[in-house]
Amino acid sequence: MTRPDRPDHTAPSLGELRAFAAYNLDVSLAAKAHEILTSKAAHEILSARAAPAQAGRRWQDQVIMDEVPRGASVLDLGCGEGELLSQLIRRLAVRAQGVELDPLAVLKTIDRGVPVLNIDLDHGLVDFADQSFDYVILESTLQTLKNPLAVLREMLRVGRRGIVAFPNFGHWRVRFDLAVRGRMPVTPELPYGWHDTPNIHLFTLADFLDWCLVNEVTVEQSFGLVEGRLKAGLSPTDNLVVEEALIFLERAPGSRPGPPAEASP
Repeated sequence: MTRPDRPDHTAPSLGELRAFAAYNLDVSLAAKAHEILTSKAAHEILSARAAPAQAGRRWQDQVIMDEVPRGASVLDLGCGEGELLSQLIRRLAVRAQGVELDPLAVLKTIDRGVPVLNIDLDHGLVDFADQSFDYVILESTLQTLKNPLAVLREMLRVGRRGIVAFPNFGHWRVRFDLAVRGRMPVTPELPYGWHDTPNIHLFTLADFLDWCLVNEVTVEQSFGLVEGRLKAGLSPTDNLVVEEALIFLERAPGSRPGPPAEASP
């Protein structure tokens, strides 16, 4: 949707491009930023109004369906209306369980024939035993939580593997809007205005990969959306170009999951 309180995006001026490149103090990053921003694709994007992602355009779902084996057990945290779990049940015969806070979404999930629990993720997953699912999915939910790190720990306690998808707030478009235009970014992947966004904990691809490294979490596979194309195998150097990321996680060999997190007040 186009936000009425936000002016249209226009193509960046040469001064804006230079300012953005100068804003990145690292020489290599500045060069990369200048290359991206002076590209034809950048001008086409910035000259158009910000619009939300197309309905049903969830590239992450297709990747997940390609990677999850038939008959696996899957827990989807923040499952929405159960679209992904419904497809996994139908196509791969998975043992599925959804968790969702929104009561209306819970009802629609039930209508799809998907089992779902009405649970606030910020209160923990104390009802689920250790390693009780093959995969635990956290798709476009992490940045909306009050206690994201607690939920990540719970995900890796309950699941043998975790799958996390999130928008990358380190993308060049986000940086450009903040550094040069002085406005909160509105993009196809981030269609909300500053006043109605559900995103309360903003982080980047590099931030997330740092967390994995510090917490003995192994990145098994990683995928990203780059200019509308899928890229496999991400690193912190992709922080500037990846719009959305999808990370498959596993606890490092020898590490042990912590106890169930206590409910937050």
